[in-house]
Amino acid sequence: MLPVRPSVEARALLALRRSATKQFIGEPGPSPEALDELLEVAARVPDHRRLGPWRFIVFEGDARARFGDGLASILSARDAPAADIEEARMLLMRAPVVVAVISSPVDDGKTPVWEQELSAGAVCYNLLLAANASGWTGTWLSEWPAFDDEAANLLGLAGTERVAGFMYLGTATAHSPERPRQDMSAKITRWG
Repeated sequence: MLPVRPSVEARALLALRRSATKQFIGEPGPSPEALDELLEVAARVPDHRRLGPWRFIVFEGDARARFGDGLASILSARDAPAADIEEARMLLMRAPVVVAVISSPVDDGKTPVWEQELSAGAVCYNLLLAANASGWTGTWLSEWPAFDDEAANLLGLAGTERVAGFMYLGTATAHSPERPRQDMSAKITRWG
C-alpha cells in the first residue's frame, strides 16, 4: 500500500463535510449489501493492537419500529409524559437505516480503554465519510438511549460496552444549511 494518496476530491469532501439535519434524511437507505461495504470501510480506523473494540447493530425496516416500541415501553414504565413516549417510539424512524456503533473495549491490560473508545468514535466518523462519499447522507446522534441502562439491555450490551453513536443513514431530502464554524486560530497553539 502506498503511504499516502493525495486526492483533491477527498480533500474537498473533508473540507465541506457536514452532517445532515435529522429531518432531512429520507428513503431510500443503503441496501444491506451497500451497508456491509460501508461498514467495512468504516472499520478501517486506527486500532491499537488490532482489537476491533467496536461492533455494529443494524436497524432496517420493521426493526426500527420494534426498537422504538421497546424504548417507549421503558419510558412508559417510568410514567414519562405521553409526548416523550411517542418521541422515543419514533426515534429510529427518522432514517431508513440506523447503525448503532457499540464501543466494546477489550481489557487486555495493555491497550488503554480510552484508545479503544477513541477507535469506536473514529468508526462513527469514518462511517459518515464513507456514506457521504457513496452518495448517502447521514448524521451521528446519541440522545438518551445511548446513556440509559435499560436501553443498553434492550440493545443486548454486555459488560463495559456502550453506545458510541446512532448513525442515521439515507437519502438527502434537502440541503443541510451550513453552520458557523469556530475560529481555528483560537484553538491552535504551538508548543515551545
